[in-house]
Amino acid sequence: MSAAMLEVANLHAYYGKSHVLHGVDLNVGRGEIVSLLGRNGAGRSTTVKAIMGLVQGTGSVRLDGEQLLGLKPFRIAHNGVGYVPEARDVFPTLTVEQNLLLGMKGRKPGRWRFEDMYRMFPPLRERRHTQAGVLSGGEQQMLTLCRTLMGDPRLVMIDEPTEGLAPKLVELVAGYLDALKRHGVSVLLVEQKLAIAMRISQRVYVMGHGQIVFEGTPQQLRGNARVRSEWLEV
Repeated sequence: MSAAMLEVANLHAYYGKSHVLHGVDLNVGRGEIVSLLGRNGAGRSTTVKAIMGLVQGTGSVRLDGEQLLGLKPFRIAHNGVGYVPEARDVFPTLTVEQNLLLGMKGRKPGRWRFEDMYRMFPPLRERRHTQAGVLSGGEQQMLTLCRTLMGDPRLVMIDEPTEGLAPKLVELVAGYLDALKRHGVSVLLVEQKLAIAMRISQRVYVMGHGQIVFEGTPQQLRGNARVRSEWLEV
């Protein structure tokens, strides 16, 4: 594995008095796609929210050695972490291009430009002057992914990007994730579709009851029928 960019150690997280994460340890290497798998309620979304500072947590979360835990979410974003929530939050009255513009951290563009987004997702080019609120669910997902990328993050955490998408759009999203890897962006992916996660990831973690119950390569997970049966299959 390449040198770790994100290092999470002994992460506990809480919703009020409810103890949800119980000592999560994981890491993501530079330019690596890592998938976080598990059944609904296993703690996957809570993990990325805790890393992003959206959920109360204890332990250690470091990005390139810098401690993030305890910082406000906007500070974590400015330190180089992008977060794409499952809810596909767009600004509905703004156009596609205005939404992308809001994703930029400053006046000067980073390594990603509008043209890069439109090349990855051609439907956005066609809709660039359309209000985001009238886009289809798939188009809003594309827009949310691209708006995050316009902030030039070093690490992107993406929660269920293919949820509810048609198969053709699922393949577009998979291509997007491959493009991130080629550009050296690290990805922590929460994904329900096992086939997609296994195809594009270098490593996978499986969660159960707020803990990591498996870590390994996709090939190792394919060969571990017990883990798949106990923690993944419905």
